[in-house]
Amino acid sequence: MIEDFDRVERIVSARVLDALDHHNLNDHLENPTVENIVLWIWERLDGALPLLDEIVLWETATACAVLRRSDIVSS
Repeated sequence: MIEDFDRVERIVSARVLDALDHHNLNDHLENPTVENIVLWIWERLDGALPLLDEIVLWETATACAVLRRSDIVSS
């Protein structure tokens, strides 16, 4: 770990959890699949957590979406 967990928790809460808690995902994403949600999360965290390298979002106990910095295509 190369980032203070308390800082990560504050950023994730403010940029992701507060935006989604008790809201309809369709209000934030046109097609809220786990793949689209993980990308939406990445876009909100990347600027605040520049060392972010991977996000794993579990849909069920056996299915998840993984997004790594290396998966992001630079434009």
